Amino acid sequence: GLGCGNPTALAGLKEGEAVLDLGSGSGIDVFLASKKVGDTGLVIGVDMTEDMVGKARAIASQFGYQNVEFMLGEIENLPVKDNFIDVIISNCVINLSTNKLKSYQEAFRVLKPGGRVLISDLVTEGEIPEDIKRSFPAWAGCIAGAMEKQEYLNTIKKAGFRVVAIVSEKFYV
Repeated sequence: GLGCGNPTALAGLKEGEAVLDLGSGSGIDVFLASKKVGDTGLVIGVDMTEDMVGKARAIASQFGYQNVEFMLGEIENLPVKDNFIDVIISNCVINLSTNKLKSYQEAFRVLKPGGRVLISDLVTEGEIPEDIKRSFPAWAGCIAGAMEKQEYLNTIKKAGFRVVAIVSEKFYV
């Protein structure tokens, strides 16, 4: 698939913050964030696949990470309490959701007022043809679920977020 970005590097994480990684996989971004928030912080990774959650937990145990948790769950129905998270990160995952509005509504629900969300994701400049939308390789490559950029930004605003900005863009042909 196409690479996305590094939301952890752009998040400006601070000691003691609670961070949530949407679609954490094996935990790479969780482990990077855990170093930045320190022992007084907490980083939670949520992933919908048991294998990835198990792998992330094993890595955390093997390397002695004390400030991380991994939860099995879907980003459209987060297993996190309301107004608990300071910063949400996600790296190339929301485009895979079949209900992006619900994903962003859930992010809004768990985020503390004044919290930050840094998402690295794929968007398009136009409509994706139907045959590509139905293509398994295109889904696996994170392309089939990508939304048109303006529609994506409007979805974020519709979920309740007021300040929406693009920090960095890469164009692929």
